[in-house]
Amino acid sequence: MDRADFVQRFGGVFEHSPFIAERAFDAGMIAEPLTALDVHDALAMIFRTASADERLGVLRAHPDLAGKLAIAGGLTEDSAREQAGAGLDRLSADEHARFTELNTAYVEKFGFPFIIAVRGLTKDDILAAFETRINNSRDQELDTACQQVEKIAQLRLESLLPETH
Repeated sequence: MDRADFVQRFGGVFEHSPFIAERAFDAGMIAEPLTALDVHDALAMIFRTASADERLGVLRAHPDLAGKLAIAGGLTEDSAREQAGAGLDRLSADEHARFTELNTAYVEKFGFPFIIAVRGLTKDDILAAFETRINNSRDQELDTACQQVEKIAQLRLESLLPETH
């Protein structure tokens, strides 16, 4: 697979951040046969070694959960599928209001959206995590958000590549 094909296929694994796939490919970290585990290891290494501003940019590229982009249909295909799988596209008016309130408070406190790998979680699980994590320090939440971004990338890669190892 050449660079353009690799970036086309995996450039969105880290939300709107194709530079991660580009750097992994350019560093010679990608070898065939591609597996979810190997590609994730390479991409995660690039993410972890990116500058603090670049990592923050990756976090900020994620949409609010059940936010304006979801309502307007502006999510990436992956994000829309993930949020729908957790029931975030079927919130009651009260639930939506609570998510909106928490999204706003979270972004004001931390400077990036609340990020959680929603696959396998219910809207109640997500809301409980949201209400707990909003009490974290910025450093704690930055670490947690970065871990969740890597988990989301892993889950996306597992759906793109047939084997994990």
